[in-house]
Amino acid sequence: MPQPSRDAPSDLSANALVRVLVVDNDIVHGRTMGEGLERLGFRCTIAGGGNEGARKLEQESFDVVVTDLMMNDIGGLEILARAKKASPETEVIVVTGHGTIPSAVAAMQQGATTYLQKPLDLSHLRQAVERASEGIRLKRQNAELNRRLDEKFGFEGVVGSSPLMLTLIERLKRIAPTDATVLIQGETGTGKELVAQAIHQNSPRKAKPFVALNCAALSENILESELFGHVKGAFTDASSDRVGKFEYANGGTLFLDEVGDMPMATQIKLLRVLESGEITRVGSNSPLKVNVRILSATNRNLEEAIQSGLFRSDLYHRLKVVTIAIPTLRERSADIPLLIEHFVRIYSKRHGKQITGVSLAARKRLGAFAWPGNVRQLRNVVESMVVVDCDGTLDIDDLPLELEPESSAAVDAAAVVPADAVLGDVVLGDVASTGGITALVGKPLEEIERIFISETLKLTGGNREQAAELLGIGERTLYRKIKEFQLT
Repeated sequence: MPQPSRDAPSDLSANALVRVLVVDNDIVHGRTMGEGLERLGFRCTIAGGGNEGARKLEQESFDVVVTDLMMNDIGGLEILARAKKASPETEVIVVTGHGTIPSAVAAMQQGATTYLQKPLDLSHLRQAVERASEGIRLKRQNAELNRRLDEKFGFEGVVGSSPLMLTLIERLKRIAPTDATVLIQGETGTGKELVAQAIHQNSPRKAKPFVALNCAALSENILESELFGHVKGAFTDASSDRVGKFEYANGGTLFLDEVGDMPMATQIKLLRVLESGEITRVGSNSPLKVNVRILSATNRNLEEAIQSGLFRSDLYHRLKVVTIAIPTLRERSADIPLLIEHFVRIYSKRHGKQITGVSLAARKRLGAFAWPGNVRQLRNVVESMVVVDCDGTLDIDDLPLELEPESSAAVDAAAVVPADAVLGDVVLGDVASTGGITALVGKPLEEIERIFISETLKLTGGNREQAAELLGIGERTLYRKIKEFQLT
């Protein structure tokens, strides 16, 4: 029985997901390397020199770059730098002659995965690319775990690995198995219903219904009918009995969205249900026992509503046995790259598109936008980009009008600083909006430096190389500052 080649990969289909760029002045040599890798299932692109390789890196995304070190135009070290700038996760393999070993060592110090000597042994090249691709697959798996966290635990839709989101997930894990009522607070579009679903899916009630109702979308009479049901003849259009949301969710979870907009009369009836565990259909005198866990959400300040007489204090305290505050996208901008990838994967599949990546320019634009509509707005923008794209790479030309550089929205967004970024007693959002640089006069330079380094890191999604470039300082200096200021 014939033995498999020592170069044969364990999974050709896995290699097919890895994109390789081969850069070599000798186009024949480059094609030979590419053909040797394609036999293992890798998708290869050949560039006949440094200039062409640099253009390919600007136009497309690659997982592995194999580059000759000494070329007539742009050298291998420059290709290495550009590949890492475009994508820090890209693995770079440098091919060098005997006389340039010190340069190859320098390439390793600058982030190259390994180097191979000429004359090149094709089996060594294959092994090096296989090792690099295996590292990429492991990184992708870890990134997926960070994005979706613990899928078994049911938080696959709660995407994010920023400290704020990790703290939120840990809190959800503690709350979910209980039967406590939960008040979920957050701006519009932050994902309040998604969090409610995650709580339900990880509770003992997960086999029972999860029912959602928007309290702001209905008039008082209709809302009461939706909540408690009605009997035939209860009002003009009541031609038959109707089961309300409480009955339908019996044994499960009822999610009351925008509960702060609930009319006062309905608030009183809801409080009675929470205290007695019984509902009465509209037009009936017979109470019905229900066993429902209540999760509610609002983007309003309920304590202010209580002071204004618009919300009952006793209902507020019944609803907020546990409170969850969902951070805005501005507060967790480091999660934007993960969310982009998450939505690209969802909508490219939904719309039958082959999206290979997102350009660095588009990522920067998306990372710098204010996102007043939070995650929902980002999701809609990414879906729009996927739909209109025609070349497989989401770029500036795919952005909707609200993010185009000519639009005032994008210009305003570029100047927006998170509202909770405070420097002493100066709110940076006010400084940005008014241009009042004099408001910073007299503040310690160390505090100013800390805030602006932190905001730049958020803008680049935590990419320190890009942040150092934007700040005009060396990476070592940035690393030292991050440690000094205890930034994450």
